[in-house]
Amino acid sequence: MPNQYEPMPNSKLSSHGPVSLSRRRFLHTAAAASIFSGLNILPSGARPNAGRVSPNSKVRLAIVGVGNRGGEIGRWFRSKGESEIICGCDVHLDGDHCSRFMNDVPGIPYYSDFREMFDAQADNIDAVIVGTPDHSHFPICMQAMALGKHVYVEKPMAHTFLQTDLMMKAADKYGVVTQVGNQGHSEANLYQFRAWTEAGIIKDVHRVDAYMVAARRWHGWEIDGMPEEQPLPDGLDWDSWIATAPMTGFHPRLHPANWRSWFSYGCGAFGDWGPHILDTCHRFLELGLPTEIVAEKRDGPNDYIFPQASTIVFKFPQRGNHPPCEVRWYDGRGNRPELPPEIPADTDMGDAGKIIHSKELVFRGGSHGSTLRIQPEEKFREMGDSLPEVPRRPHDHATNFLLACRGEVEPNAPFSIGGPLNQMFTLGILAQRFGGTIQFDRDSQTITSHEDGHAMLTGPRPRPEWEEFYRL
Repeated sequence: MPNQYEPMPNSKLSSHGPVSLSRRRFLHTAAAASIFSGLNILPSGARPNAGRVSPNSKVRLAIVGVGNRGGEIGRWFRSKGESEIICGCDVHLDGDHCSRFMNDVPGIPYYSDFREMFDAQADNIDAVIVGTPDHSHFPICMQAMALGKHVYVEKPMAHTFLQTDLMMKAADKYGVVTQVGNQGHSEANLYQFRAWTEAGIIKDVHRVDAYMVAARRWHGWEIDGMPEEQPLPDGLDWDSWIATAPMTGFHPRLHPANWRSWFSYGCGAFGDWGPHILDTCHRFLELGLPTEIVAEKRDGPNDYIFPQASTIVFKFPQRGNHPPCEVRWYDGRGNRPELPPEIPADTDMGDAGKIIHSKELVFRGGSHGSTLRIQPEEKFREMGDSLPEVPRRPHDHATNFLLACRGEVEPNAPFSIGGPLNQMFTLGILAQRFGGTIQFDRDSQTITSHEDGHAMLTGPRPRPEWEEFYRL
């Protein structure tokens, strides 16, 4: 397979220490990143300021990505009386991983290219449910929003910092309802964290330790390049699968289930578990974007796949009444944070969760909708009667989105809330990939520690036929 990543002649690279081959490969495809700047073109056929679905009407859904996780999400929405599925899309409709959904939802049209689906069904669709690999969320969501369709997208929201920024701006420009699929953001942890923050129980937080230490698909892989191209399975639309990402040949280690392992196509453990663990911390501590990201640990750093383990430190400045805060992320088997004295050493911490350190209290929590516990347990019991009552959740995440499409409620995790959290994770991925320390200017939203910081934020330049999705 030809090497697409040879350095361009006379290209400027960072003067901040040695430039790795990984960065050279990455920056070659991002070298023309100026195409992403200053574009403010309304695509033809765009329908800004989308209207809400009529009250008591079912929300007509298109499901993009009907295999594996996307199929699970589609069936979840199908179980809600507020919706009906009118079409589906997947790049590999002939794959076994799509058959269950297609058998469960027969009698509707299916498409292998989301662009063809929108050409044929745009007038029939109210909202689009996106459950595809991380790297393809962006173009699907951008076209859906430009057509005035409400969007629910599985986490992570997007693959790069720039894509996330454009999706937030598009949601605002086109007036659509959006929801990021971190399902716990409509469950008990949301309502508890809000209530405890408003009551002053959670305050003066200066450190959060977040961890995901279970095995991941790429653990144990020995990789020194992209996998050798294999024959395409029958019916697989590989061009649509690649979408805006760098082109490479098909291999089973990319599709249908291993794409998350690769920098070019997935967001690793950050994208998989970060939104489930840190969403309420990020929202109610008003973290925004960090000023410094440090790759404190990278076991098995690699030009192509995520490290076998990593510890990434995010540093946030003072924000209003919130003191400076450090968020420490741990992933990889056994790479756990050190427990504070308030948590006994024999405590079962699970494979994923968080420890929140404030001036007066320590909190222990898990992921998704699990609630916090004040530590030590004796302190939790002592404070029990004084803790505010936590409201019961009115709806799950899918129902919240569907009711928002009808204008009855506000979505719990719109792009305006999920976007900055996802941008934080994309900065963490850059630290996992390149190592060292990244200095970030929150006001200008630029990397100031590297001359190539702009290209690091934009990611690789898409193929010409996919550039249109980067226009607003």
